[in-house]
Parts: sequence; C-alpha cells; structure tokens
Amino acid sequence: MILPRSWLRASLIVCLLMAAQPGASARAAALITAAPPFGLPFTTPPGPSTWLFIQAYGNTVSAYRWRVSQYGAGQGLHFGLDFAAHCGTPVVAVGEGVVMEVDNLSHGAGPHNLIIQHANGYASLYGHLLERAHLVAGDHVQHGQTVALSGDPDGTCTSRPHLHLEIRTAPDLSRAVNPIPLIAANWDSLAIIGGAGRFERDLNQPRQWQYLDDQPEVRFGGKLLNQYGQPWPLDWNIE
Repeated sequence: MILPRSWLRASLIVCLLMAAQPGASARAAALITAAPPFGLPFTTPPGPSTWLFIQAYGNTVSAYRWRVSQYGAGQGLHFGLDFAAHCGTPVVAVGEGVVMEVDNLSHGAGPHNLIIQHANGYASLYGHLLERAHLVAGDHVQHGQTVALSGDPDGTCTSRPHLHLEIRTAPDLSRAVNPIPLIAANWDSLAIIGGAGRFERDLNQPRQWQYLDDQPEVRFGGKLLNQYGQPWPLDWNIE
C-alpha cells in the first residue's frame, strides 16, 4: 500500500519532535504507528464526476439533528463514512477478507449491504448498494476487488445516491470504530473537496470531537453521547 506523501512528511516531523521532546503527546505518537491497513472503497480519483467524501464518521451536524430518530441505535453518531457517487459506481473491498454477510438489513444501510471480515479483527460494511452483491458468505475477496455497486438509500438514484462505509469490530459487529485512521488517504483534502467534516459542538466542552480523527467509538444500543445542553449549531429539534 502506498501512503500519501503528506502522511510520510507528518511522520518524519513527528519523529523529529518526539526525539527532541520525550514528553510528546499521545496524539503525536499515534502518527507514527503502523501504516493504515485499509484503502479507499473506489479505484477512481475523487471528483464531481466520480465520487466525493460528503459526511464523516462521528458527531456530525447532520447526525446530531437526527440523533434520536435515525441514529439512536448508534449513540446519536454517524457511525460510518458517506461518499456521494452515481448509482452503479463500482465499490471495491478496502482490504483482503472473507464475505461475512450479504443483505443482513438488521445492520441497516439498505436497500442492500455487504459485510467483509478481515484478519485484523475488523469488518467492513458497504451500505446503500444498488443491488444484492454477487457474492455469498465464505467467498474470499482481495483488496481492491470490485464487490458491489453503489446505490441510493431511497432506491431512486436521484434523491441522495451514496455509499455508506463502516468499520466494525469482528466477529461480533457490536461496535463501530472511526475508519479515518484505518484507511490510507489524504482525508483533509477529501473533506475540503467534498464538504465533509462539520461537527456538532457542545459549548460546555467546545474542543471535544471536532476533528476527523478523534471521534468516539460507537457501541450499538448504548446511550446517546451527544445529548447537549448547549449545542452549536443550535438544535432545531429536527428529530
């Protein structure tokens, strides 16, 4: 896997800083851990005619507004990444693995979904697919192999076509983790191009969960994490 130059530059800088400052923060230390194990779910470059990163994982403004009615089971957070893409866009496996489930809609992300289990203790879920994936449980897939076609959760291909991608713990699938640190990509640039990265703010703790890479883990069925007394943007009670 080829890492982005920005990641390599950042790693070098952090190494130098940590050598000079033994008490460097845990956040800085995280930058020089092992390379991200996964890749993006598309082989084409981002752009208006291919795909755009439109909603991040975590405490996004959109998820906050719908934290009870749509995201209540996920503790009020958006527990995946959303990529705008035309219906029928090829979706590839983010890593090598074995097909775990096909169209198990108890996990959400209909009308069709696919779950691949990876050897590193994670599973990737691909949701809002155009059609049932032409795979069955037990099939082995390679990193970068086309496994599905992106669709629209409304089934129209005109309302909001996009791919929803989750990374969950395997094999229980009971927790969702932030895919950003696990997928090799220039996330800051992707967020700027696609408009992702807007997070709800608790004015009592204004710095909490405001970055792409520091969003909390989701335990499905747990209590809401973002029932704020002083939210910003304001809560318009759109639930």
